[in-house]
Amino acid sequence: MREATVNRKTAETNVKVKVNLDGEGKGEINTDIRFLDHMLKTLSKHSLIDISVSAEGDLEHHLIEDVGLTLGEAILKALGNKEGIFRFGSSLVPMDDALVSVSLDCGGRPYAKIDLKLEGEEVEGVKKQDITHFFVSFANSAQINLHINTIYGENDHHKVEAAFKALAIALRKAIEVDSRRKGEIPSIKGGL
Repeated sequence: MREATVNRKTAETNVKVKVNLDGEGKGEINTDIRFLDHMLKTLSKHSLIDISVSAEGDLEHHLIEDVGLTLGEAILKALGNKEGIFRFGSSLVPMDDALVSVSLDCGGRPYAKIDLKLEGEEVEGVKKQDITHFFVSFANSAQINLHINTIYGENDHHKVEAAFKALAIALRKAIEVDSRRKGEIPSIKGGL
Protein backbone atom coordinates (compact mmCIF):
# COMPACT_ATOMS: atom_id res chain seq x y z
CA MET A 1 0.00 0.00 0.00
CA ARG A 2 1.13 3.52 -0.78
CA GLU A 3 0.59 5.12 2.61
CA ALA A 4 2.43 7.65 4.74
CA THR A 5 2.07 9.51 8.02
CA VAL A 6 3.85 12.81 8.63
CA ASN A 7 3.95 14.87 11.81
CA ARG A 8 5.02 18.49 11.83
CA LYS A 9 5.43 20.11 15.22
CA THR A 10 6.81 23.63 15.58
CA ALA A 11 6.49 26.41 18.12
CA GLU A 12 3.52 27.62 16.01
CA THR A 13 1.66 24.49 14.91
CA ASN A 14 1.12 20.80 15.52
CA VAL A 15 0.00 18.99 12.37
CA LYS A 16 -0.48 15.27 11.74
CA VAL A 17 -1.37 14.00 8.26
CA LYS A 18 -1.95 10.44 7.11
CA VAL A 19 -2.61 9.52 3.47
CA ASN A 20 -3.48 6.37 1.56
CA LEU A 21 -3.01 7.00 -2.16
CA ASP A 22 -4.98 3.85 -3.00
CA GLY A 23 -7.93 4.74 -0.82
CA GLU A 24 -11.60 5.45 -1.34
CA GLY A 25 -11.66 9.22 -0.84
CA LYS A 26 -12.33 9.22 2.88
CA GLY A 27 -11.49 12.55 4.46
CA GLU A 28 -11.17 12.90 8.22
CA ILE A 29 -10.20 16.54 8.59
CA ASN A 30 -9.94 18.74 11.69
CA THR A 31 -8.05 22.02 11.38
CA ASP A 32 -10.59 24.26 13.15
CA ILE A 33 -10.77 26.29 9.92
CA ARG A 34 -14.14 25.30 8.49
CA PHE A 35 -13.46 26.38 4.90
CA LEU A 36 -10.09 24.59 4.83
CA ASP A 37 -11.73 21.46 6.27
CA HIS A 38 -14.36 21.60 3.53
CA MET A 39 -11.73 22.02 0.79
CA LEU A 40 -9.55 19.17 2.11
CA LYS A 41 -12.56 16.84 2.32
CA THR A 42 -13.33 17.81 -1.28
CA LEU A 43 -9.72 17.07 -2.28
CA SER A 44 -9.90 13.67 -0.61
CA LYS A 45 -13.28 12.75 -2.11
CA HIS A 46 -12.38 13.52 -5.72
CA SER A 47 -8.77 12.28 -5.66
CA LEU A 48 -9.79 9.00 -3.98
CA ILE A 49 -6.92 9.57 -1.56
CA ASP A 50 -7.84 8.80 2.03
CA ILE A 51 -6.66 11.87 3.94
CA SER A 52 -6.59 12.30 7.69
CA VAL A 53 -5.57 15.70 9.07
CA SER A 54 -5.38 16.77 12.70
CA ALA A 55 -4.02 20.28 13.14
CA GLU A 56 -3.85 23.06 15.67
CA GLY A 57 -1.87 26.26 15.70
CA ASP A 58 -1.47 29.80 16.87
CA LEU A 59 -2.41 31.75 13.72
CA GLU A 60 -4.59 30.83 10.77
CA HIS A 61 -1.78 31.70 8.33
CA HIS A 62 0.69 29.35 10.05
CA LEU A 63 -1.88 26.57 10.25
CA ILE A 64 -2.88 26.77 6.58
CA GLU A 65 0.77 26.88 5.47
CA ASP A 66 1.81 23.96 7.66
CA VAL A 67 -1.16 21.82 6.63
CA GLY A 68 -0.15 22.39 3.00
CA LEU A 69 3.48 21.52 3.74
CA THR A 70 2.60 18.40 5.74
CA LEU A 71 0.04 17.11 3.24
CA GLY A 72 2.51 17.60 0.40
CA GLU A 73 5.24 15.79 2.31
CA ALA A 74 2.92 12.89 3.10
CA ILE A 75 1.95 12.47 -0.56
CA LEU A 76 5.60 12.64 -1.64
CA LYS A 77 6.55 10.03 0.97
CA ALA A 78 3.66 7.73 -0.04
CA LEU A 79 4.72 7.92 -3.70
CA GLY A 80 8.11 6.43 -2.83
CA ASN A 81 10.29 6.24 -5.94
CA LYS A 82 7.20 6.93 -8.12
CA GLU A 83 7.61 3.64 -9.92
CA GLY A 84 4.88 3.00 -12.48
CA ILE A 85 2.82 6.19 -11.98
CA PHE A 86 1.43 8.21 -14.87
CA ARG A 87 3.30 11.25 -13.43
CA PHE A 88 1.28 13.94 -15.25
CA GLY A 89 -2.32 14.93 -14.67
CA SER A 90 -4.66 17.67 -15.75
CA SER A 91 -8.27 18.58 -15.23
CA LEU A 92 -10.82 21.20 -16.21
CA VAL A 93 -13.58 21.56 -13.62
CA PRO A 94 -16.70 23.74 -13.69
CA MET A 95 -18.57 24.81 -10.60
CA ASP A 96 -21.60 26.90 -11.41
CA ASP A 97 -20.17 30.19 -12.79
CA ALA A 98 -16.50 29.20 -12.39
CA LEU A 99 -14.23 27.15 -14.64
CA VAL A 100 -10.77 26.16 -13.36
CA SER A 101 -7.88 24.37 -15.03
CA VAL A 102 -5.18 22.40 -13.19
CA SER A 103 -2.13 20.76 -14.71
CA LEU A 104 0.60 19.08 -12.69
CA ASP A 105 3.73 16.98 -12.92
CA CYS A 106 4.90 14.74 -10.07
CA GLY A 107 8.41 14.81 -11.54
CA GLY A 108 10.22 16.15 -8.49
CA ARG A 109 10.71 19.72 -9.69
CA PRO A 110 8.62 21.97 -7.43
CA TYR A 111 7.00 25.01 -8.98
CA ALA A 112 3.64 26.68 -8.49
CA LYS A 113 1.81 29.14 -10.70
CA ILE A 114 -1.52 29.93 -9.02
CA ASP A 115 -4.01 32.34 -10.59
CA LEU A 116 -7.35 32.01 -8.83
CA LYS A 117 -8.60 35.45 -9.93
CA LEU A 118 -10.19 36.06 -6.54
CA GLU A 119 -11.92 39.42 -6.30
CA GLY A 120 -12.48 39.69 -2.55
CA GLU A 121 -9.84 39.80 0.17
CA GLU A 122 -11.32 36.73 1.89
CA VAL A 123 -13.26 33.59 1.01
CA GLU A 124 -15.43 32.25 3.84
CA GLY A 125 -13.23 34.04 6.38
CA VAL A 126 -9.91 32.81 4.91
CA LYS A 127 -7.57 35.41 3.40
CA LYS A 128 -7.09 34.94 -0.33
CA GLN A 129 -3.31 35.12 0.03
CA ASP A 130 -3.48 32.21 2.50
CA ILE A 131 -5.43 30.12 -0.03
CA THR A 132 -2.78 30.77 -2.67
CA HIS A 133 -0.05 30.09 -0.11
CA PHE A 134 -1.63 26.71 0.72
CA PHE A 135 -1.30 25.61 -2.92
CA VAL A 136 2.30 26.89 -3.17
CA SER A 137 3.30 25.21 0.11
CA PHE A 138 1.65 21.97 -1.00
CA ALA A 139 3.38 22.00 -4.41
CA ASN A 140 6.80 22.74 -2.93
CA SER A 141 6.55 20.06 -0.27
CA ALA A 142 5.12 17.42 -2.63
CA GLN A 143 7.79 18.38 -5.17
CA ILE A 144 5.26 18.82 -7.93
CA ASN A 145 4.97 21.34 -10.73
CA LEU A 146 1.49 22.81 -10.23
CA HIS A 147 -0.41 25.22 -12.45
CA ILE A 148 -3.86 26.40 -11.37
CA ASN A 149 -5.76 28.87 -13.51
CA THR A 150 -9.27 30.19 -13.08
CA ILE A 151 -10.44 30.69 -16.63
CA TYR A 152 -13.49 32.66 -15.53
CA GLY A 153 -15.95 32.96 -12.70
CA GLU A 154 -17.84 35.41 -10.52
CA ASN A 155 -18.14 33.71 -7.13
CA ASP A 156 -14.86 33.38 -5.20
CA HIS A 157 -16.08 30.35 -3.23
CA HIS A 158 -16.87 28.56 -6.48
CA LYS A 159 -13.44 29.44 -7.93
CA VAL A 160 -11.60 28.00 -4.93
CA GLU A 161 -13.76 24.89 -4.70
CA ALA A 162 -13.38 24.23 -8.42
CA ALA A 163 -9.61 24.61 -7.98
CA PHE A 164 -9.53 21.98 -5.21
CA LYS A 165 -11.71 19.63 -7.27
CA ALA A 166 -9.53 20.10 -10.36
CA LEU A 167 -6.41 19.52 -8.26
CA ALA A 168 -7.96 16.34 -6.89
CA ILE A 169 -8.76 14.93 -10.33
CA ALA A 170 -5.37 15.90 -11.81
CA LEU A 171 -3.58 14.39 -8.81
CA ARG A 172 -5.65 11.21 -9.07
CA LYS A 173 -4.58 10.82 -12.71
CA ALA A 174 -0.92 11.59 -12.01
CA ILE A 175 -0.45 9.16 -9.10
CA GLU A 176 -2.40 6.32 -10.68
CA VAL A 177 -0.29 3.27 -11.46
CA ASP A 178 -0.03 2.63 -15.21
CA SER A 179 -0.09 -1.12 -15.88
CA ARG A 180 1.76 -0.55 -19.17
CA ARG A 181 4.78 0.93 -17.36
CA LYS A 182 5.47 -2.44 -15.66
CA GLY A 183 7.03 -0.77 -12.62
CA GLU A 184 9.31 1.58 -14.54
CA ILE A 185 10.08 5.13 -13.48
CA PRO A 186 8.21 7.59 -15.76
CA SER A 187 11.32 9.42 -16.97
CA ILE A 188 13.99 8.82 -19.60
CA LYS A 189 16.50 9.75 -16.88
CA GLY A 190 15.60 6.60 -14.96
CA GLY A 191 14.72 8.45 -11.79
CA LEU A 192 12.60 11.30 -10.47
